[in-house]
Amino acid sequence: MATSDQLLSTQFPGPTLLDINGIQLEVFEAGQQNAGNPIVLCHGWPEHAFSWRHQVPMLVEAGYHVIVPNQRGYGNSSKPAEVTDYDIEHLTADLVGLLDHFGYEDAIFVGHDWGAMVVWSLALLHPTRVSHVINLSLPYQERGEVPWIEFMEQVFGADNYFVHFNRQPGVADAVFDHHTRQFLRNLFRKNVPPREPDPGMPLINLAEAKAPLGDPIMSDDELDVFVSAFESTGFTSAIHWYRNLDRDWHQLVDADPIIQQSSLMIYGNRDMIPPSERLQEFVPNVDVVHLDCGHWIQQEMPEATNEAILSWLKRNHQKTSRPRPVVKGSISI
Repeated sequence: MATSDQLLSTQFPGPTLLDINGIQLEVFEAGQQNAGNPIVLCHGWPEHAFSWRHQVPMLVEAGYHVIVPNQRGYGNSSKPAEVTDYDIEHLTADLVGLLDHFGYEDAIFVGHDWGAMVVWSLALLHPTRVSHVINLSLPYQERGEVPWIEFMEQVFGADNYFVHFNRQPGVADAVFDHHTRQFLRNLFRKNVPPREPDPGMPLINLAEAKAPLGDPIMSDDELDVFVSAFESTGFTSAIHWYRNLDRDWHQLVDADPIIQQSSLMIYGNRDMIPPSERLQEFVPNVDVVHLDCGHWIQQEMPEATNEAILSWLKRNHQKTSRPRPVVKGSISI
């Protein structure tokens, strides 16, 4: 069986540590020959830059400079101790800093799950740095009149994992850390048969389940990359993103809530996250694609995902070139 290091080195771009926004980000870069046409891929929770392994070669071949960070709290990127260091201002500033490092005024941003939340917010807080938006699974989240965690607690109750992460800090983290491989093996599945939920917090139940349901979305070697990363980091720094949702709600108060950029929203028809009924109110220049899969869209249906992204880019993105800047402050690892 290939180790996670071997898999990353042979089938995915090698990592570089970059000094960005006062921290270090582990960045996987490909298609340097396409400098001037940047596209940044932002992973979700609990994932890794490696979740975009199927998209990187396609985008390079299509003429893009592909930049894939492990965002703060993940992989070998910095893991600040303070919970507030993971709020939306920090997360979006990291991506702005990434553009600054490479000398780009703007880029296409692609996000899945939590990465989509960051990309939507980046387009609101730093609109001039985002040329186009492509998001998977998580549609635009209307800010509303009540902070998000308070709203979710009212609607979904205390066992909702967003609420649990905030109201019982450290409890889920410890369970996931104790069952890292089992949790990720049970989580990254497709074709999971419908069933009545058990009492309690669903993700804790999933982490403690001895047998997985459905079918795996990746090989054991691929799963090893995710397991190795979280065995090294633990889950707390990644969960801190959730612990800032009400803080994020306050930080977005003055932002224009309308996404002006041309956007593509890709849904999985079997995803537990439902499509937004009001997407076009907030993202008027959006195209929508539905794929017959669950939550892990780009890993479950990589070819269909690639086709949807590439077709949309061909229709909506006019590439421009500029000289590649001199890059400083990086260390290969």
